[in-house]
Parts: sequence; structure tokens; C-alpha cells
Amino acid sequence: MTANPLLQTLIPLVSDLSRDLPEGERYRRLLGALRGLLPCDATALLRLDGDQLVPLAVDGLSQDTLGRRFKVAEHPRLQALMEHRGITHFPADCGLPDPYDGLVEGHQEHLEVHDCLGCTLYLDDRPWGLLTLDALDPSRFGTQDLEMLEGFASLAAATVKAVERMDSLARRAEDEQHLAEVYRQAAGQVRAREMIGQSSAHKALMEEINLVAGSDLTVLVSGETGVGKELVAQAIHSRSPRAPRLLISLNCAALPDTLVESELFGHVRGAFSGAVSERKGKFELADGGTLFLDEVGELPLAVQAKLLRALQSGQLQRVGSDREHQVNVRVIAATNRDLAEEVRAGRFRADLYHRLSVYPLRVPPLRERGRDVLLLAGYFLEDNRARLGLRSLRLGQEAQAALLRYDWPGNVRELEHLIGRAALKALAACAERPRILTLTATDLALPDAQTKASANQPDASPSELPQGDLRTAVDQYQRQMVVACLDRHQQSWAAAARELGVDRANLMRLAKRLGIK
Repeated sequence: MTANPLLQTLIPLVSDLSRDLPEGERYRRLLGALRGLLPCDATALLRLDGDQLVPLAVDGLSQDTLGRRFKVAEHPRLQALMEHRGITHFPADCGLPDPYDGLVEGHQEHLEVHDCLGCTLYLDDRPWGLLTLDALDPSRFGTQDLEMLEGFASLAAATVKAVERMDSLARRAEDEQHLAEVYRQAAGQVRAREMIGQSSAHKALMEEINLVAGSDLTVLVSGETGVGKELVAQAIHSRSPRAPRLLISLNCAALPDTLVESELFGHVRGAFSGAVSERKGKFELADGGTLFLDEVGELPLAVQAKLLRALQSGQLQRVGSDREHQVNVRVIAATNRDLAEEVRAGRFRADLYHRLSVYPLRVPPLRERGRDVLLLAGYFLEDNRARLGLRSLRLGQEAQAALLRYDWPGNVRELEHLIGRAALKALAACAERPRILTLTATDLALPDAQTKASANQPDASPSELPQGDLRTAVDQYQRQMVVACLDRHQQSWAAAARELGVDRANLMRLAKRLGIK
């Protein structure tokens, strides 16, 4: 074989090793070079994470593939690749199901007969992940292609190793997270879900999480219902020095007022009717670790005063006891309320609010995260595919467009429930059990109010458009929008901010500049 094509492919990739590139871009360049060297219909780079393979970059596969998590035991081809050191070439008539069935862009049919190559990447003699290639032409790959892929795989492994060395701090955080996972499993806790996204809003959130995680500051996580505030708390804990210890959670809205104090601080035997034995509270259980207080805005005022004392001094008393306990607990609180407004209304203590919001952290709603909705949909699709026992579960093009158009008032939780419900209904509607189940926009049954409203509203004619200075016209339009929104919500600034999709403080500053009282 001639080495020129391989050499010409490797030279720019070697040059990339000395450049400061984001991890995602580096991997995309790697797959682009591979597809140029060995023309095919789809390539993918997957990292082994426990018992599943996580797609880091794809070329020729649908975008939602990046959100999927392929459990090795559920995909025979991937399992065969992982078990063989070297290049694996699956015959065109191989009967093993392909994990990318239904995911190749521009190909709506089953991958019944096609050509498939793959190899395991090793770092320091340990399996790191996979490179896979799929071609719809059943005779695409020959002996020379296998040799080229073997040479390319060596550079791919070097690229991965360079990325890992440049990101050594993140690797250490992963090791700490793994150690924390061992403790959590020993404590009978469920493994935390992964935070998935590539949008600028998601990246900014992850940067803030990484920033505050290493400190011991109290964090107040705010955001709409369903955005994943508990996932944020889990991420902060797992990246913190307290990760080896427990993360204890308490939903303050799920308990009657009479039991909240006991749940937080514990009680002694006979403290109240039903207290038949002594019991530790959540603060004591979280000693040395982290306590997550969900819906903290629902706490009764009487309990708020005792919570403030525990935060300030680390001292607490069990209900019915006069003995104090000293604890070392980091508190992460979450709320979907505007606590500043609650303070002004007298429903929340100002001193506790300031003590909790040492580091305020806003979780963006799903509508501000752009195409992250497709990645998250991919994650939920793969989860439901395994649960329903399907070979492939995917979204049609019109379904993807519908997801991107929708406003998501229920955020990620609504998306999760929507995918599960749509998959179940679509499967039930099939006369025979399909090998590939494609969800359509009809299956999703999403309201398309925005499209209908825009379709019924004719475009403004040039004579109706504002004229004159652009800034003045923009200010006038913003003033009209804010005033109308305030009127709809009976002058509630918090509610208006939620509808307009802006932070309340930013809305107040804008209103002041526009002269709105």
C-alpha cells in the first residue's frame, strides 16, 4: 500500500496536537480526517464510561446520537469491538444488530446489508473507547482500508491522550466523582444523572458549577420547575472536596409543617406523639458532606430561624432535647420562587435569604438552550429504547423540528415525560412490533401555538413600521412589551420576568432605564 494518503491525513492532525483547541473541535477534526481517508457514510468516536459508551463526536449520524448512551451489553457489535484488540471488520451479511440502525443521516431504511469497521482505542494498555465506520456500500472496505485504519488508530489514541493530559484537572475530578459514587452506592443512593448539553447557556452553567464546587460556599440554585436543580446540586457535590461523603436531600415542600423541624434536626424519644425512638435529622446524616434543601422557599418561618442558626454556627438541637450537636455541613438550597420577593412580602426571613444566597446560581430554562433539546431527547430516546426492548428508537425530521419550535414550559422534565409517553403510544399503535420505531410530530402531540400565531398574523407593511432613530424605536417597543406584560400579571415583576425570559433584577434595571415606574 502507498503511505501517501495516510501521511497526508496524519500531518495536519499531528499539527493539531500543539494547538489549543476545544475537546469537541479536536475530535470533530479527527473524524473529518478519518472520513476523508476512508470515505464512508458515518463515523463515530465513543468513550467507555463504566458499562456504557458515550459518543464524543459523530460525522454522518443524526445529532441526537450525541445524547445517547450505548450500554455495551445491549449492543452485540459494540461488545464484539470491545472484546477484540485490533481492527474488527463485520461481514456485510453479519446478523448482529447495528447500534446506528436508523441514525445514519439521509438513510431512512434498516441497515440490513452494509459494511462496518471498528477498533478499540487503548491508553496506557487500557481500553479507552471505540472508533467506528459504517458504509452503505456492502463492499466498501478492503484489506488496505484495515491497514490504514490501524495506522490512523494510533494517532487517534495519541490525540485522546493529549486531550486527557491537557485536561488533567477534569480527569482528577472524574476520579473523585468515581470515589464518591462508591460511597453513594454503599449508602444505597442512586447514581446521579449526567448533565447533557452543548449550548452556550449550558456551558456557562457548567463553568459556574466547576467554579463554586471547590469552595465551601452556600449555594442558592434558582430556576423554573423541571430545569434540573437537583442535578445541579449533585454536580456541585460530586466536584467538591466533600464528594467522598454523603449528599443528603430533603424536599421541604413534601413535608407537613409539624415534621419539617424533626426531619432537619432529628428528635429524641417521646418528643411528640409517634416519636417512639431517637432519630438523627438530615443535618447530622450529612455531617462532613452536603445537605440539599429543595424548595427551601416553602419552609415555615419558625423553622427558618432554627435553620439560620445551624447555618451560622453549625450547632443544632434535636426536637425535645436540650443537648447541642456540632455538625460540619455544606448547604445547597434550591427554589423556583423569587425569594427576594418573598422577603418583601414577609414570607421569608431576610437574614436567612442572604445566608443562603452567598453564591446564587440560575439554571437556564430549556427554551434558552437551543439545540440542547435534541441531545437531551437522544438521551431519553436511548433510555426508552432499552426499556421497551427496541432495536432503535429515533425522531423523524418533522419531530425534531417540532421539539425545536416548542417553548417547553415544563423544561427538561416535560421533555423526559413527553418522549416516554410518545414512545409508548407509537409502539402501541404498531400492528407488528417494529425493529426501528420512528417518532413523528403527531406522536409527540406538541402544541404549535407559535407557528399558528405567526401564520395568522400578517407581516407589517413598510408604512406600519416605526420610523426614525433605531434606538428610540427599540426602546419604545421594549417599553410597550414590559408594560403590557406587567398589566397581564397584575404588576408582578417576578411573573413578568418569567414570561419575558429575563432575570428579575435585569428587568428592573431595564424598566428604570425606560422610565417605567
